Amino acid sequence: MLVIETLGWEEAKAEAGPIRFEVFVDEQNVPAEIELDEYDAACVHVVARDDGRAVGTGRLLPDGHIGRMAVLKDWRGKGVGAKMLTMLMECARARGDKEVALSAQTHALGFYKRHGFVDEGPTYLEAGILHQAMRKVLA
Repeated sequence: MLVIETLGWEEAKAEAGPIRFEVFVDEQNVPAEIELDEYDAACVHVVARDDGRAVGTGRLLPDGHIGRMAVLKDWRGKGVGAKMLTMLMECARARGDKEVALSAQTHALGFYKRHGFVDEGPTYLEAGILHQAMRKVLA
């Protein structure tokens, strides 16, 4: 059964760090030195677990940006990302944020558009991967 938990970085890093490295560094060749950053400690993190095993992670920065959404390959397309995104938006609403923003890899634009995000500006290259800035007003 899939469970999404919100955590601080100290509680999340043992599970979130390896997922992010597998998805971003190993699969997408993002440089390892940029994967962990000084923002992690200030973020709200979510970890998705299926039968106790961590299968996805994401974070909400203090400025309302959602980032580092990563789901392990075998769990993609099964609603894990949608549930994590929903939880992160609920965390933003609960603290009074009026909107959330993110940087979406262009292959994932459809996913974010289905969740009400709209494009904001032209695409750009980040860590060698084409991205689109997106934003969503929270109801």
